[in-house]
Amino acid sequence: MSKQEQSVESMKETSATDSVNTSQDKIEELHTLTNRLANELERSRIAQYTELLNRPWKLIGLNLLSGAARGVGIAIGFTFFAATIIYVLQVLGALNLPIVGDYIADIVRIVQRQLDMNTY
Repeated sequence: MSKQEQSVESMKETSATDSVNTSQDKIEELHTLTNRLANELERSRIAQYTELLNRPWKLIGLNLLSGAARGVGIAIGFTFFAATIIYVLQVLGALNLPIVGDYIADIVRIVQRQLDMNTY
């Protein structure tokens, strides 16, 4: 074989090897992307969500429980907030500020009267 024929042969072999490497690279990249997608789906718990959607009574029970817990949390939070406001108003009322003190004292008296009337 001549040198030209040998160089053409080697170029064909190189291009064939490159196409095989390119195919393998594409397959490996696809494999990597598929694994990454599977891991993301596992982290998002999509399987548990779809299982929950297929069991409507469990979904209703969980929503009922979470709603009750949210309601209790709001009630407790509002109680602390209202108690803090009343305490601050009592402290300001005790300072005997001219206009603000009378207004706050009236509000505190109204709230205490309501609390005394509603003994559960």
